[in-house]
Amino acid sequence: MIRPGAPIPRGWFITIEGPDGAGKTTQVERLAVHLRDRGVDVVSTREPGGTWLGERLREVLLARTGSVAPTDALTDAFLFNAARRQLVAEVIEPALSAGRTVLCARFADSTLAYQGYGAGVSLERLRALEAVATDGLRPDLTILLDLPVEAGLTRKAPGDVNRFEAEFDIAFHRRVRQGFLALAVAEPTRFVVIDATRSPDEVTTAVNAPADRLVGSGEPKPFAMRTNQ
Repeated sequence: MIRPGAPIPRGWFITIEGPDGAGKTTQVERLAVHLRDRGVDVVSTREPGGTWLGERLREVLLARTGSVAPTDALTDAFLFNAARRQLVAEVIEPALSAGRTVLCARFADSTLAYQGYGAGVSLERLRALEAVATDGLRPDLTILLDLPVEAGLTRKAPGDVNRFEAEFDIAFHRRVRQGFLALAVAEPTRFVVIDATRSPDEVTTAVNAPADRLVGSGEPKPFAMRTNQ
């Protein structure tokens, strides 16, 4: 039991990324169950979403527009970062400060991959927006579920197809996939790349392994102060 007023270890922040159809939601749910079975206090969330505001912005960002003019890519980036800011302030940062482990389906790497590598917005501009939205918060571990674009898109049921899947061509999605892989190459100590063409159970086993190493590493984390309030 932690004495009131004593410092408590800051929680771990784990994100699961990947192109459309990679199975991020399923693997976040399974990883949460796995870690809880190990006694880890877990908060699961998603981007965009996870808060009242974030879920409303998710509806706007992912809705198929039909005949409406395409949304400007930088506008998309602003909206994703608005949802991200609220999620960090309302959910992620309070949980980490309380010593809880946070699992998030997508985070800032998705904006770099989709609006940056995919749509051509300057990565420098996107990283500047990210820094404001997150106050510099970065994941401790990012698990990238990788698979060919065609395989991922064919996994989606017609009713689950969102704007990015319906209104952007294969070339765009290939750039997104290559963007994720480029991000992983640039930060090999943060990213673990997993072949998502395998069965869900095989992917789950591969996802659990690096998460287990992280939460069981015993490495010190910055401390958060627990008060008796």
